[in-house]
Amino acid sequence: MSLSRKRKKELRRLQDDATHLWEAQQVLVGHAADVAREAGRQLGNFGREQVGPVVQDTINRRVAPVVDQGVRFGRHVVDDKVVPIVGGVVGTALSAWDVANAKRHGVVRTVRKAAVPEKKGPGLGSVVALVLGAAAAIGVLYAAWQTLRADDELWVADDPLAAPDA
Repeated sequence: MSLSRKRKKELRRLQDDATHLWEAQQVLVGHAADVAREAGRQLGNFGREQVGPVVQDTINRRVAPVVDQGVRFGRHVVDDKVVPIVGGVVGTALSAWDVANAKRHGVVRTVRKAAVPEKKGPGLGSVVALVLGAAAAIGVLYAAWQTLRADDELWVADDPLAAPDA
């Protein structure tokens, strides 16, 4: 199926019009980006010069004293109330543990040596350390693989914005 000369001429003219429109839109978008960039810069200046000092002054006058008072009260409660109580409880518990442990080791040590041979081999800490080390190594290998693999979808075309083909 062949197009007539008249239709070909009309299609060429339409494609030229579309190309000119596309170029005009690109120029317009460039100007809009410049205006948006300048507006952002002006907004940043306004924030630094007008809003920032007012906010900082309000924080210094109203918020900082309340926070400082709360920190002082919290420090007082922890230092004067909580730490002595917790220290006393922990000290008493450790003393009781030491007494019970000393009594138990005196009797149990002789029985344990005769009845149960000492266990040899890796303990729970060694197994946990090996598992964590293996997990860390796997994580490093996965991150390296993700970084070094070839992914064609991540590349950006060299031609920024070409006119569409009609």
